[in-house]
Amino acid sequence: MVVLQTYLGANDGATALSIGWHLSVVGQIYEQTMWNQDMLNRFAKDIESGALVNRAVSEADTGSPTRGGRPATHAVKQDDGYLLNGVKTFTSMSKALTHYIVAAYVADLQEVGFFLVPREFDGVEIAENWNMVGMRATESHDLVLNDVWVPKDFFVESKRKPQPNGWILHIPSTYLGIAQAARNYAIDFATSYGPNSIEGTISHLPTVQQNIGKMESLLLSARHFLWSTAKGYNYSENQPHLWNETSASKVLVMNQGLEVVDLAMRIVGAKSLEMDRPLQRYYRDMRAGLHNPPMEDAAYTNIAKSLCNLF
Repeated sequence: MVVLQTYLGANDGATALSIGWHLSVVGQIYEQTMWNQDMLNRFAKDIESGALVNRAVSEADTGSPTRGGRPATHAVKQDDGYLLNGVKTFTSMSKALTHYIVAAYVADLQEVGFFLVPREFDGVEIAENWNMVGMRATESHDLVLNDVWVPKDFFVESKRKPQPNGWILHIPSTYLGIAQAARNYAIDFATSYGPNSIEGTISHLPTVQQNIGKMESLLLSARHFLWSTAKGYNYSENQPHLWNETSASKVLVMNQGLEVVDLAMRIVGAKSLEMDRPLQRYYRDMRAGLHNPPMEDAAYTNIAKSLCNLF
C-alpha cells in the first residue's frame, strides 16, 4: 500500500489521499476484526461489488477527532435501531462514497460509537461546501444527517482499546509522492531551461545543484524511514513498539516533503507560481497534509508520553 500510495500521490495527490482513506478504513476494520463477523461478511460483499467507504468523524465544533472532543452528532435509540442527527466535515470523496462510518454520541450508552450508514438511506445529504486551496479534488464536503434511521446491526463499533494501525501510513505515503513529483518537475526544468545569460542549462549552476542534492537527500531519508516503518508493521511480532514510528513517519515525511517542494520552487523560480504549472498545486496540496492526523504536536506529545511511561 505504501508504494502504491506514493506512486498515486506523485500523479494526483487528491486521488491518492481519497482512495487511501478507503484502503486504510477497510484494511484496519478487517485486520483488527473491529466488527462482528456477520457484518464483516456482509460488508465484504459490498466491497467486492465496488463499494467505497470512509469514516465521517470531524465536526466544526469539535475540530480534529484526534483531540478527543465529543461529537455533537448523536444517536438516539428508536424502535429496533438508532436515529442519527448531525453534520460531519472533511468527508473526503463525499459524493462518490457508497457508505459512511459515522461517529456519534450514543445517548443511552453515554459513549461514542460508530454507525455504518449507506448513502441511499433516507435523510443522508451532502452539502457541497468544500472550498479549500489544497486537496480541492477530494471534494471533502459536509455530510448532513437528518433523522437517519439505521438498524441496530449497523451500530458497528463502540469504544475500544487503541491498537497500532499501520494503515494510517497511507497519509505520509501520499505526501511523499507529491514531494517526489515536485522534485521530478524541478529536475526536468533544470535540465531543459537555459536563459541566454548562461551557457547550457541551469542544471550546471552550483546553487541549483545544491538544491537538487538537498531535495534528493531529504526524499531518501523520508522514503527509507517510511518504508522501514511499513516493513516493521508487516513483519514485527511486537507491533506496539511501532506506535512511535507510525507517528514519526507522518511528521518526518511532511516536514521534509514541504522542504522539498520549497526547494523545487526555488529552482524553478517565479515560474513555479504559474497556474498552468503543477508546482503551485503540489505546494497547496502539500500544505493540507499538516492537518491530517496525527498533527505534529500530538505526534510529539504521544512519543514523549510513551518514552516517559505516561500512558
